[in-house]
Amino acid sequence: MKYIDKKTEQQVRQTIDDHFLFDGVIHVVVGVSAGPDSTALLAMLIEMSSGYGVTPIAVYVDHGLRPSEARDEAMFVRQIAQKLGVVSEVMTVNVKEYAKAEKLSLEHAARDLRYEALRTVAAKYTKSVIAVAHNSDDQAEEVLLRLLRGSGRLGLSGMRYKNGDIIRPLLDLSKQKILDYLKGMGLSYCLDSSNVDDRFLRNRIRLELLPYLEKRIDKGVRQALIKTASILAEDEELLEQLAMDGYRDCVQKEQNVGNTEAVLLKDPFCCLSGALQRRVAEKLLWQLGSRAHYDHIMKIIQAAHKGVTGTELHFKRGLRVGVERSVLRFSYPKGVCAWRGRLRKR
Repeated sequence: MKYIDKKTEQQVRQTIDDHFLFDGVIHVVVGVSAGPDSTALLAMLIEMSSGYGVTPIAVYVDHGLRPSEARDEAMFVRQIAQKLGVVSEVMTVNVKEYAKAEKLSLEHAARDLRYEALRTVAAKYTKSVIAVAHNSDDQAEEVLLRLLRGSGRLGLSGMRYKNGDIIRPLLDLSKQKILDYLKGMGLSYCLDSSNVDDRFLRNRIRLELLPYLEKRIDKGVRQALIKTASILAEDEELLEQLAMDGYRDCVQKEQNVGNTEAVLLKDPFCCLSGALQRRVAEKLLWQLGSRAHYDHIMKIIQAAHKGVTGTELHFKRGLRVGVERSVLRFSYPKGVCAWRGRLRKR
């Protein structure tokens, strides 16, 4: 006989309500890896679905990295979805090929393709969001990981409850509460062998660094990291609003022979604080489909302040930034593709 942990479910409901995760939502695409966290997420959302008027869809993404395990996991997701009475889908992506082509780590490539696959499924349904199963332990690990990689305030503010079409209903739950919930429900799950592979920095943080810090430094280190992320997230909301205001004042979109251009107005841009200039430049690069590397952001800022008229910046995938007297002009003159050469001859 299963025992439904109403207290844990109520905590998740509170997170959903506090952060408006289901506002205007009809379909919830649930990323289910077959592990404990995503299995619990699927079970909870099914238990709550009628109360919110939403329909969960279980989706398993096979990254092509663990063929034998992936077959078993995909079968598990199909079976548990059928048992719980929801539709399921299995998506297959080629992480190794993508990582090689884009010169990314396997972790980065897997994340990119996983979200792309989930969005492909979500596009089939009206008013959909994508639910992923990050929990509070994941948040602590993520903040520490970003700290070690030298992230700024935005990175150290951690994962959001809602980020565009991605929602994280379990972000306030600990791993232990999730495991207890599954035990009470009588639900099994699979264990991913890659989660103990010490080649991945995230695993070394989870299995070695955090336990060491808890044992030798402070047993409350996880909560301290989570608290820090929460405080910084509030600051980020304000800075993001200021950056949006700055973006509207500084950036204009234009059409040039079928290619979308963006024009950055130098005077209002240079009047912004350094922190907002970095954010506006980053947002502009993302909007143009370019990776917002720190050195690219700084080159844009330098060009706005001291760039010589007639010079230009060359970024990846064919993005050119022409320096003019009062503006920086961003364009893909030959489309989004790598090419050599200048916009203008000297």
